[in-house]
Amino acid sequence: MARRQQLINATPAQVWDVLADARRYAEWVVGTRRIERADVGWPRPGARLVYAVGIGPLTFTDECVVRMCVPGERLELEAVASPLGTARIGIELLPWDTETLVLVDEHPLRGPAARLHGPPGEALLHLRNRRMLRNLARVVEESSDAASGPPPLVVDGRREEQR
Repeated sequence: MARRQQLINATPAQVWDVLADARRYAEWVVGTRRIERADVGWPRPGARLVYAVGIGPLTFTDECVVRMCVPGERLELEAVASPLGTARIGIELLPWDTETLVLVDEHPLRGPAARLHGPPGEALLHLRNRRMLRNLARVVEESSDAASGPPPLVVDGRREEQR
């Protein structure tokens, strides 16, 4: 199993806001070019997200289905990777002082990729998920910065209103 972790400088609620917004997946999921459509109930169990994924000039349309959702804490997805099969992707959010520790656990679930999975595939998943988590951190932190407005003005150790 490819398990990775990333400490994100944001609250679990801020991270969840990005995970719960299906339109934003192309911003942080590696290889996703665009979101084609998403069920209105995303990320409710059974909801589907259809996306275009590609490498170079090749583009495929695939989907992922929410298998489990504990809002603000855990999201379990089954992603279709035609023609390789499906993968289980578990994302867990843990409060970590003023930050969030995001844990991702991914492994092939069905199809040829599951039957042939071994060390080379595991290494590729680790590399992909490391980049994906860095992307997620960037998107969440940029969203958090934009929502919080300009930093407070500090004069002589005291916060003052900006004019």
